[in-house]
Amino acid sequence: MNGQDADSRPSKRVKLDSSDADVTIVSTSTMAYQGHESHIQQGSLVSDDTAKERQVGIAAFVDGSRSVFRGILKKRYTDFLVNEILPNGIVVHLSSIKVQHRAVLPTSGRTASAANGGLAQADQEIARGQPTGEGATGQKVPDTEKALEPDAAKRPDTNGESAQVNLALSSNHRKLTRNQLSEADRAILLGYFGDETVDQMSSLYQSILGHPDWKSRDHPMVRTEFTSDRNVRSQIHQDIRRIFDGKIDSSTDKDGILVLTASHAALANNRDRNRGWNSKPNSDRSSRPNKLSWQDRGGEYLHFSLYKENKDTLEVISYLTKQLKTNTKTFQFAGTKDRRAVTVQRVSAYRVEAERLAGLNRSLKYAAVGDYEYHKQGLELGDLSGNEFVITLRECELEGSSSDGIAVEWKAELHSYLQTSLQRLREKGFLNFYGLQRFGTFATRTDIVGLHILKGDFKSACDAILEFSPLALNEDTSESHLLVGHDDRSRAEGINIWRDTGRINEALDKIPRKFSAESNIIRHLGKHRQDYLGALLGIQRNLRLMYVHAYQSLVWNLAVGERWRLYGEKVVEGDLVLVHEHKDKHMDLETAARETVDADGEIVIQPSHDDRAFDKDDMFERARALTAEEANNGKYSIFDIVLPLPGFDVLYPANACGEWYKTFMASEAGGGLDPYNMRRKQKDFSLSGGYRKMLARIGEAWEANVQEYGGEEGEKQFVETDLERIKKGEQKTNMGAEQTRVADDAAVAAETPNPPQQALTEQSTEAQQAKKLAAVLKFQLGSSQYATMALRELSKGGIQAYKAEFIGGR
Repeated sequence: MNGQDADSRPSKRVKLDSSDADVTIVSTSTMAYQGHESHIQQGSLVSDDTAKERQVGIAAFVDGSRSVFRGILKKRYTDFLVNEILPNGIVVHLSSIKVQHRAVLPTSGRTASAANGGLAQADQEIARGQPTGEGATGQKVPDTEKALEPDAAKRPDTNGESAQVNLALSSNHRKLTRNQLSEADRAILLGYFGDETVDQMSSLYQSILGHPDWKSRDHPMVRTEFTSDRNVRSQIHQDIRRIFDGKIDSSTDKDGILVLTASHAALANNRDRNRGWNSKPNSDRSSRPNKLSWQDRGGEYLHFSLYKENKDTLEVISYLTKQLKTNTKTFQFAGTKDRRAVTVQRVSAYRVEAERLAGLNRSLKYAAVGDYEYHKQGLELGDLSGNEFVITLRECELEGSSSDGIAVEWKAELHSYLQTSLQRLREKGFLNFYGLQRFGTFATRTDIVGLHILKGDFKSACDAILEFSPLALNEDTSESHLLVGHDDRSRAEGINIWRDTGRINEALDKIPRKFSAESNIIRHLGKHRQDYLGALLGIQRNLRLMYVHAYQSLVWNLAVGERWRLYGEKVVEGDLVLVHEHKDKHMDLETAARETVDADGEIVIQPSHDDRAFDKDDMFERARALTAEEANNGKYSIFDIVLPLPGFDVLYPANACGEWYKTFMASEAGGGLDPYNMRRKQKDFSLSGGYRKMLARIGEAWEANVQEYGGEEGEKQFVETDLERIKKGEQKTNMGAEQTRVADDAAVAAETPNPPQQALTEQSTEAQQAKKLAAVLKFQLGSSQYATMALRELSKGGIQAYKAEFIGGR
């Protein structure tokens, strides 16, 4: 299979017979809550997002009195633009797909992103006809794995949390002596760690200076508890790097422990680590003359911007992995992005040359890579502060408002409504529900898979993951209004082959690569028929986490609705707040916390009961219940209140909302679970819980514009994408020929007789009647906040997602 075929979007979608539109897949999973039946006849084709939202607890509004605003979301995937926001506040944009000559970037004063055109333009562009795998210079670039020694080819565990440090060391930086730290630097470290830990750091540094020829593993390792606050964590990494002159690497393991080791980069100048790539200037052993070492480039991690259209993040990463002949651990990113959208995010790749990666732009379809920078650290899930959204809503109208009036007045009314609504989203916020994408798109929701897992029914969990709608196999295209995506049909066909014939290879060949959970289950059960637990454990870890976290998300959504029904925006006794956000107020600490992240990039704060419980300066995130006096003294607002995701190590609200957790989860609808007993034999299925803010709000800056469209314009595109902007710049060099063509067209048009005036009038009237209004909204949200939930509050549920194709069967 060639590169283009492997990454191409289906050219057409097969229609499904309309007579099957009401087919319902009856699932054995049944969930009901508060009068709502979620029998999850999961395969029933619910076309109304509102009905789907009710099934997962999305029912309440902060302001339910406003008029309904109707519009269509994502009618074109270019109607939904998502740009990642880095921890330093920079919005990531794709500014160039070129690569600098020899990919050398300045090391001082640079951030982790090339957002907003920060990179210099390339000296030369990748040749269009150059075969994949060659660099911009035309030299063949060997595969990364072949260029590494066995021990050097090993990369850090992706479950660890590598520090993202971009602090440039000034030329007059004071070098640490071998015997002592300065009083100022020691004071900084003591603000983070105890005396013993600081002494161990100093000993590690002295060992590095005294034995520069040792390998990293020969030096002592320092391990200590670490904060889960990303802002504080980043500052600690930077201070360690500055104080110890970049010779100590800091990272966080999967248990939330800070690990300090001798820096590979610092030792690279003292020995040949990369088969001559990193050899000293006078060495004659280099097998790659004129090639820079990773140290000289800036680090072993290539950071780049990934632009994609109507694709999953993992789908593009999978393609890059295949073309580079490497493994999935090579790439790291902060979080997954929407599929039906145009998105830009930063990704890091371990020991991949920029020239080699840029060469893949020739075969990438509906995606691009660019803005390359080398760094000493890779990215980790959660290393972002949020996302910026530019959203186009089509066929907009206000309920109860007539569109027969003057177009100017109609537009002004809509614009006024949107400005007021966005202002309220900032001031009053919106209920921070987990959106529909949290619960999957296939026949059985991910939360139901998670419930089966938590109940120990692993067979039902596997069956649920492999569920599909028979509509996806329908070949009758004669009288259908439903559409099915190519990948969804292939998924259903592969699973159906497995169920009917048991032929593993044939089924796996049919299932697209991005459906890794389905493939892993079929592969494992083909060898071990009854080992359903083993099949689940064979799924990628962050996907396994996603299922059980989806159940937590369902319970959390329902809890928010119950809390809002009981108390509204009033702060009451027993409400929970995060301790670290209110260190200046009275504290009674109960729990400590650390973080984990699942496949959706959702950060789940996992408390740990054995940390320092009463240390006012402790940086771990903890929650505590408010007293009656605190609830009434005005120091806390509804934006401070958090609700727990169920687990064995969280506090539950000390009021009626807390009692609701026990009642609901013990019911048949909740699965008969005990919120205080969420431990399981398998570590990944053992939930300690976490906390999430009840309300969210958009950033301080926002924009809203209303425009007319339709008629002769059709479904026009209102916002230019980053890739279109780049291509437009490249086309400027050919503007001379284009201007000549335009002039010729104008001359031909001048010679063409004008149509009768009556015909023009009729066409103009028809076009005017077909005119519609579109709204373009721009705003920012924090990480783990859903734009669809903000739009739901803004429109009072009137915005519906466009059903471009049949996906999965729900």
